[in-house]
Formats: sequence, C-alpha cells, structure tokens
Amino acid sequence: MTRVLCLNPGSTSTKVGLFDDLTELYAGVVHHPPEELAGFARVIDQADLRYRTVLGLLDEADVPTGDLAAVVGRGGLTRPIRSGTYAVNERLLADVTTSPMGEHASNLGAVLADRLGRLWGVPAFIVDPVMVDELDPLARLSGHPEIERRSIFHALNAKAVGRRYAREHHCRYDEVNLIVAHLGGGISVGAHHQGWVVDVNNALNGDGPFAPERAGGLPTAAWAQLCLSGRYSPEECRRLLAGRGGLVSLLGTNDARVARARADAGDATALLVLDALAYQVAKEIGSCAAVLRGAVDAVVLTGGLAHDEQLVAAITERVRFVAPVVVYPGEDELLALAEGALRVLRGQEKARRYGPPR
Repeated sequence: MTRVLCLNPGSTSTKVGLFDDLTELYAGVVHHPPEELAGFARVIDQADLRYRTVLGLLDEADVPTGDLAAVVGRGGLTRPIRSGTYAVNERLLADVTTSPMGEHASNLGAVLADRLGRLWGVPAFIVDPVMVDELDPLARLSGHPEIERRSIFHALNAKAVGRRYAREHHCRYDEVNLIVAHLGGGISVGAHHQGWVVDVNNALNGDGPFAPERAGGLPTAAWAQLCLSGRYSPEECRRLLAGRGGLVSLLGTNDARVARARADAGDATALLVLDALAYQVAKEIGSCAAVLRGAVDAVVLTGGLAHDEQLVAAITERVRFVAPVVVYPGEDELLALAEGALRVLRGQEKARRYGPPR
C-alpha cells in the first residue's frame, strides 16, 4: 500500500485527505473564518497559519502519517505548463509566492506540500493546476495582437474525469476525443484530443458560458463602455467578471440550488436564467465539437452543477447529437490529487520538472 497525504486549500478552508492507494483513510477540513484571514495582506502570507492548523487537525484526529510516501497539494496560478504531476521545486515555490500570474488560495498548495514533505522527509507534488496549457496554436489567436487567448480551466477535475471515462470504457485517455464540461462556480468546456486539451474557454477571466459567480463572455463594445463609464474601478470591473457576475448578478445568489428552487416555485426569471446557462454550455460544447471535427467519443458533464438533473437534461437535449453524454456529478479533487501522485510513485509516469517560462 502507498500512503499519500493530499491538501486542497480554498479561500476559507483547507481540505485534507489521507489515502492508501486510492482508498480514503481520512478526510477532514479546517475552516478559516474571514475575520481570521482579514489581517493578511496577501494570500501567501497565510502559509504559516494554514501549516499549523493542518498539523493540528492531523494530530487531533490521530491521523497516521508515519508511513507517508508523498504529500501532494493542489496547484495554483503557476506559469502556463503541460498537464501532469510536478515535483515541487524552488522555481515553483518562487512563482506561487511572488504570484506573477495572480493570487489565489490554491497557490498555498505547493507551499504547504513542500513544508509537510520536508517535515516527514517525503517528496512533494502538485497535479494539473488551473494553468495547464496545451492549446493548439490556432486556439491562442484572438482578433487583436495584444490579446492572446489563455488556457485557465478546471484542469484537475477535467483531466481526472477524462481518465475515468477511459478506464470505464477500457481504453486509454490518449486514445479518445472528449468534450469535458466542468460545471461549478466557474464553468470550463474543453476539447480533449487524445489526452491534450487543445481548446478551452478561460473560465476565470471572462470567456465562455456564464456561471454561478462569473460573467462569461460579454459583448465586447458594451463591456468596454461599461469599464470606461467611471462607475467602476479597475478592481470592481475584475470582480464583475469573476465573483459578482453570472447568477450572482442576475439572480442575487451564487447557489444554483437556490436558483432551481426559485424556478420550481414559479419564478420565471430564475427559470429563464437557468435555461440560458444550459443554452450557453451547449453552445460551447458545439464549438468544441467543431474543434474536434465532429470526431467525439463522448461529452462528459462534471462538477457540482451536474447534480442538477434538469440542467443536465437541458444540456443533453441540445448536444446528444454530438456524442453520447456521460455524467460524473461533483468533483473529488483530493482523490484526483492522490491519483496524480500515485501515477508517479508507481512508475506509470515521471514527475515533471517546473522550469523556466516558455
């Protein structure tokens, strides 16, 4: 048995999981009240606090850490890299600490994994961070030379469900073409061509379908006019794209379950917004079908919103002509992290080295 400790830091929590191979021995979470974090100027400054609280959680739960083979953390806003499992090194730590690509709680994953790995004398890894970039050169081009399309998506879960589909259908991930739609607080829809995500919407900074907290792609001229109107600061404009867009702005909630309950109770606006969300996801799936020239083995729907059977049915009705639709609701990121570490520990793939930017 190979024992791996997995860490998934979020904005107000740190999830912890201990696995023996793929069997979960322990799962816990440390909650960080907003007032506790308010005193930190930068997210990365929380590292000491989170390190202590994770150790406290493991000690309180009497979690056995003596036979660990590795510690693996969720990857943060790294520089653009290929998918895979990366050994934490000094360049990676420098990038998530100085945050040239932006600040996010997931940047703490590599730092915590490194500190705990050093404590126990085992390797530290990250797996498939959101900055995984395997775009085809055609997909990078926009209509202006100063603006390049970027790959920022839910790579950890999207890659994990791609591999899961391949296992369940007795083939290899690098042998199939899939369209994977991660439906969560943000939504990313990617064209997976034989193991490479050759096109995907930027799920963080305004691209693709709108989502519970994100505005998605907006009409360009109207968006520019709004930003220049003087009504919003640059930071407020960014928040309108990610954090205060989507369902938050349209319905006043980021909880799709609340939106669905309102729709079921006869709220016509809530029903229209949810139908529009399904419509936009289906349109993005159709775009990916064109990228793959129609050679699609399956459309995979995953993420928390995939628990909404009415939403899934509305998307499926529009895209079933593309390929069979497979649904893997939710996201098990701790398990996905464990799988990535185990592929390296078992010799199925080599740990990648995080090196200089392209």
